[in-house]
Amino acid sequence: MPAMLKLSFSLSLLIISAISFAQPKYTPASIHSHNDYSRPNAFYQAFNAGVGAIEADVYLRNGQLLVAHDTTELSLQRSLQKMYLDAIIKTMQTSPRPLNLVIDIKGEYEPVLTELLQELKPLKHLIRNNNQNPLSIIITGNRPPPALYQNYPAFISFDDDLQRPHTAEQWKRVAQVSLNFKNYSKWRGKGALSLTDEKVLRSVINAVHASGKKIRFWAAPDNIAGWQKLMELQADILSTDKVDALKAIVK
Repeated sequence: MPAMLKLSFSLSLLIISAISFAQPKYTPASIHSHNDYSRPNAFYQAFNAGVGAIEADVYLRNGQLLVAHDTTELSLQRSLQKMYLDAIIKTMQTSPRPLNLVIDIKGEYEPVLTELLQELKPLKHLIRNNNQNPLSIIITGNRPPPALYQNYPAFISFDDDLQRPHTAEQWKRVAQVSLNFKNYSKWRGKGALSLTDEKVLRSVINAVHASGKKIRFWAAPDNIAGWQKLMELQADILSTDKVDALKAIVK
């Protein structure tokens, strides 16, 4: 290939790549349904909206994993099994699609994970484990230290907050990075985000991307301005308590 033709071809590829990168990549699958259990139609509203991740806070009480924001809301009628695991089996066997079930552990991680592994057994045929199964299990909240990740089955992955060092092998078990937005900015979605805060956020997002992981911010402004800014900054996962409103934006 002549030199000028090679140069023209290379420039064309660069232009195509730049255009592709600039195109919106956000869909309902970019949405993380935060505090999902707080809605009357828990799981089903988010799943039917096509979100990519559904989060449940869990406590271990009397041998059962119960779903609640805090201990005052604990009820045997609000178990992980009834609210989420049974619903996943019911829906994903007939309508399979990629979904992250994010378990936010409250209390000591070891007994919670032991019970969780038992309760997940009926879902093993749906859980991704180096295969094309649709369901991924991600552990957040009170997680084990990275050195202990190897003690858990390969189909369990972990959220990370960049507070602990990892070896390369341990980092492979990290599914995503989730950070407290308030640690980087006090902006609440009104007025303009300061240039200093934007520079800091962009730097953090770029660093996480360079490590090969997706990034989510929690406690970020849960409104149109907040969502649009996070999309502008290329945060991968949009955490919200307002699934339907955010879905309308990303569509």
